[in-house]
Amino acid sequence: MEKDNRLSQPTPYADVNVVLRLLLSNVQTVLGDRFIGLYLYGSLASGDFDPQRSDIDFVVVTADEIPDEVIPALEALHARLAASGLKWAAKLEGAFLPQPAIRRYDPDDARQRPWINEGRFYLGRQGSDWIIQRHILREQGVVVAGPALQTLIDPVQPNDLRRAVLGVLHEWWSPMLHDPAWLRGSEYQAYAVLTLCRALYTLEHGTVVSKPAAARWVQQALGEPKAALIEQALTWRHEMPSDILNETLEFIRYTLERARQFEILMNEA
Repeated sequence: MEKDNRLSQPTPYADVNVVLRLLLSNVQTVLGDRFIGLYLYGSLASGDFDPQRSDIDFVVVTADEIPDEVIPALEALHARLAASGLKWAAKLEGAFLPQPAIRRYDPDDARQRPWINEGRFYLGRQGSDWIIQRHILREQGVVVAGPALQTLIDPVQPNDLRRAVLGVLHEWWSPMLHDPAWLRGSEYQAYAVLTLCRALYTLEHGTVVSKPAAARWVQQALGEPKAALIEQALTWRHEMPSDILNETLEFIRYTLERARQFEILMNEA
């Protein structure tokens, strides 16, 4: 019988797989019988992973809520990984969620759970963006270990995705028009443009594609001058000087206006 090498080679990148195997073994040790599975989403799931700019987006699913006394062990686990010197250990971004929380999004669920982002371990709650992340996991997610994601996550309907995008645009991107501090760096400017492209795609089509795929669609749909701005975001690399702040702010305004139009149509339907 052919060997299932999913655990040893979950991605095409050997150095990424080294970190994932280390993460998996450590998480299983800490969580024991609570561990259900380790999964990847983001660019590693969509096939658009870029070693120069991507992160490793993961979620660990547990059988139940992680007890408070176990959380320090998870924090120590990530501290050890960060100190390992392995390139991708510092690029881990993920969450630890129990089965009920991954199955469907509950806006009233204010439970604080473990997260790791840009090397920082903290406790936080699921935002409405996890409607989108759940869809990506269910439809594109990579199984590192555990059962198929379709058995853990209910289908996400197109209008639920649209409403989630509207929520993220209002909650996160709209305030940046008044306080663009996050947008001062060229990396975040590129991230903003590509993320807004994906928002526009989801509003139009009711599904989610990778940022590069959404960006190419928006380029064709809108043409110049926005196509040139999007091309700068697509080709940006670390240490590349760039200042497209004003253009990015204008793109936020455009996306919010399109979102208002979609919101009106959805409310009328």
